[in-house]
Amino acid sequence: MASEITVSHVTKDYGQERGNFGIDFSIAPGEAFGLVGENGAGKTTLIRQMMGFVRPDRGKITIDGLDSYRQAYLTKNLIGYVPGEINFPDIKTGSEFLKTYGKMKGAANTRLADSLIKRLQLDIRAYPKRMSKGMKQKTAIVLALVANPKILIMDEPTTGLDPLMRDEFLKIMAEEKQEGKTIVMSSNTYEELEAVCDRVALISKGRLLDIADLKAIRKRNERDFKIEFKAEGDYRSFKASSPFAIIRDQPVYCQVTVRVPKDRIGTFVEDLQTKNLKFMSEQPYDLETYFKERRKDSL
Repeated sequence: MASEITVSHVTKDYGQERGNFGIDFSIAPGEAFGLVGENGAGKTTLIRQMMGFVRPDRGKITIDGLDSYRQAYLTKNLIGYVPGEINFPDIKTGSEFLKTYGKMKGAANTRLADSLIKRLQLDIRAYPKRMSKGMKQKTAIVLALVANPKILIMDEPTTGLDPLMRDEFLKIMAEEKQEGKTIVMSSNTYEELEAVCDRVALISKGRLLDIADLKAIRKRNERDFKIEFKAEGDYRSFKASSPFAIIRDQPVYCQVTVRVPKDRIGTFVEDLQTKNLKFMSEQPYDLETYFKERRKDSL
């Protein structure tokens, strides 16, 4: 399958390790792709390069076969965009702003706009320049979606949204994904990316460290269990004889965290029958856990 978005060895060096360096990946049509990393990691620079606002020093980004910088006047017609920093023009009301933007984008489906406004509880009577951060964010989301673009590029789109509106936004993104939209979304919140994305790229200091496949994480063939023993003797005996990988050891508490293949969980439980346990609990394995392990392994 041809790629919707291709990032080919892209570098933008602002000096002092700011920018991005040799970023390389592709995104398939209909895929939801996340970007995560610390503040200043280079996520916004990469998104601005996709939008054609920043020219790479080296490398190239193509969107639907078009050069994102040289042919930005064409790629922007394919994209609904939520920027990281929102600045609106001097227009009297949000309603007028939405109508003007809709006409410019050729968005004739007013029912879609009305539905989004209602779902996000957006007050379109307000003066855009004086809107609160949350209202500006909601307006930007509606603007990104109102023309029904085939690609959505969103730079931390939930910033300023309260928990209820954040959940509603994630529902909207799930619906957009169901309709076959290609989505690129950056966030500092792993849970948001897990709710929307098929794959997530970890970026740090401008470099791509890893790309996680959410489906593979959810379908992993291992489970992690944390065990605390009442007696130190049982703790030491288990460590000495257990065939399972101990991924964390806390001797002061007589605790271990063990990684067990799914098809051997029965054997694992049987091995514990002769031990006196204080507790045993399964530990969740999620996107954040995956990246922490990968980063630790790379050190």
